[in-house]
Amino acid sequence: MRLPPAPFLYPIVDADTVGPSQVAAVVETLAAAGVRLLQLRAKALGDRALLELARESVRAAHGHGALLVIDDRADVARLVAADGVHVGQDDLSPADVRAVVGPDAIVGFSTHNLEQIDEAGGEPIDYVALGPIFATRSKQNPDPVVGLPGLAAARARTRLPLVAIGGITRANAAAVAAAGADGLAVISDLLRSADLAAAVRDFEAALRAG
Repeated sequence: MRLPPAPFLYPIVDADTVGPSQVAAVVETLAAAGVRLLQLRAKALGDRALLELARESVRAAHGHGALLVIDDRADVARLVAADGVHVGQDDLSPADVRAVVGPDAIVGFSTHNLEQIDEAGGEPIDYVALGPIFATRSKQNPDPVVGLPGLAAARARTRLPLVAIGGITRANAAAVAAAGADGLAVISDLLRSADLAAAVRDFEAALRAG
């Protein structure tokens, strides 16, 4: 399954940030605004609540031609016919995820340093994420900040599509894209906006400028 053309905005719709009851509506608004790839993250929900939220979010995304990836849960992604899964260093291995979701699903993999970037090159993944690029409050106990120099170094080390995450805003989006990111994963600066569609337009303008 193909990723959007680079550079692309990659919102992470975090249930803790927007509230579980608003997740599907946020997904629909972002997809209707032109976002082509989104991720659902709901780490605090129980399995049944997550499954229902994932079903609603997939419907909302697909209704506007967008793809939806589920954070962590390959089983949930398969059950709701999501478009892929994103996993971290302590989750199921990418190979195990691929065995669950099949050859056509998107599989993304988080990394936090150049050694992990190098190791990711041998995994059955569609993109590698690196972060945090900047300081972030969207994750408890974040890994050390890698900065734009670390992002540029990672770009030189991998041919995989590279997604930057952590502290990305409309103000720094162009610099992140210029440092080599194919995708920009965004949470707070997008989801906390009063006008989500306007925020998407701002990000897209920044990416075009970069």
